[in-house]
Amino acid sequence: MTGVSGVGPWPGTDALEAASTVVGDLVDTPSEVVGTPFTVLLPARGPWGDATGAAVAVLADLPAELGPHGWKLADRPGRDLERARAHAREDLDALAVAAHGYAGPLVLPALGPFTLAADVYLARGDRMLSDPGAVRDAVGSVAAGLAERVADVRRVVPGADVRVLLREPLLAPVLAGAVPGFSGRAPLRRVPGPVVAEGLGAVADAVRAAGATALVVHGGTAWSALAAVRASSADGAALAVAGIGERGWEEVAQVVEDGRAFWPELPPQASSQCAGPDVVGQADALTRPWRAVGLPAAALRDVVLLAGAPPERATPDDARGALAGLVRAASLVAERAEG
Repeated sequence: MTGVSGVGPWPGTDALEAASTVVGDLVDTPSEVVGTPFTVLLPARGPWGDATGAAVAVLADLPAELGPHGWKLADRPGRDLERARAHAREDLDALAVAAHGYAGPLVLPALGPFTLAADVYLARGDRMLSDPGAVRDAVGSVAAGLAERVADVRRVVPGADVRVLLREPLLAPVLAGAVPGFSGRAPLRRVPGPVVAEGLGAVADAVRAAGATALVVHGGTAWSALAAVRASSADGAALAVAGIGERGWEEVAQVVEDGRAFWPELPPQASSQCAGPDVVGQADALTRPWRAVGLPAAALRDVVLLAGAPPERATPDDARGALAGLVRAASLVAERAEG
């Protein structure tokens, strides 16, 4: 059946409230929709709680600290890393309470190694992406750290069927050599597709060995990232589908025809004072191009619709409303899958 989940970020700073809301709302969905709770990120807690901070917190044997330009590698663990790790422990404790007794699919969003390498700096120098050895270290550290996080989630929620959503929003620039260097004069050298595919596969293998049933790579907004995902051993691909065009949908079709999962991140619902939220338009953003590229309607049963990150000034109620709207759109998608 058509599923609904999210990419992780949630407004506010209360981990227990956020986890309880997401789990509670996504276990109470119509029978034709599989609500799939996800572990939340709380960027409002600052750099220790956003996507990069959460990723740094679970890295294995790769300490980091905050510098003038963001996170950078460090010689030893310090206060910044301990603060990020404290948030990670708090999030795990909140999940244990919110999902007590839950049995079913659970999505664990996490930043992937190539976006991490494009965002985090060396201890002395440019971004990790500038050093092939550091990129290899990022892959190994993310793989080991995420495997441990999967094991932790399975320990606190024994009934969880954990699926990792590896978020790689900078994967396309990494592949194209379009990530700017520190000086801004020239971009950093591109990472070849086979290296990316091998790295994604290493993370996928590690989390599956730790008990995750699948790893899906989210390529952000760029369909050009899908080729490297398809070349890896990842179980599926995710993509923000707004505006990807016909060429992008052809790439999506190849993912589906390969027998891999596809998790579309749909654009937010438009709304008007007269008509209210446009649930139909949100569903159309998936089903119309799906039919146009010749994909079978029945395959819509296998997609997991993703709620994107809430806008910067969104409230928890705004995010909850967006999630509820996505569930209604999923009901329409499920109905069209039967047609």
